[in-house]
Amino acid sequence: MLSRRTTLLAIAASPLLANVGFAASTIRSGTFTGKSRHEASGTASLVEESGSFTVQLGADFSFDGAPDPKIALGRNGYDPATLLAPLASDSGAQTYAVPAAIDAASYNEIWIWCERFNVPLGLAILK
Repeated sequence: MLSRRTTLLAIAASPLLANVGFAASTIRSGTFTGKSRHEASGTASLVEESGSFTVQLGADFSFDGAPDPKIALGRNGYDPATLLAPLASDSGAQTYAVPAAIDAASYNEIWIWCERFNVPLGLAILK
């Protein structure tokens, strides 16, 4: 039978053990530049964790605003099949899930795209 102290230590360590082996890994990252006379700046990263990918915009992210901005991926050009979601905010850290059906690791760009007018608003080339 376990002592009360051993049981409490095991319970306290459980959250630490749950995170072992599941660290997020930045696959590629880049810095935004504005497009179509818009201003965009800050970091963008493609991150993998436990086999799932996310697009992460850094705390330094800033965008001057536009109608209908969305986050998407590109491979040497915008790919409309990768529209992820509307841009949540014009500034600050944000995370967008990449659907499992998209081979995120094969893309080398993160776009801010205006779907309504079909124009680029910002681009981060991933290295």
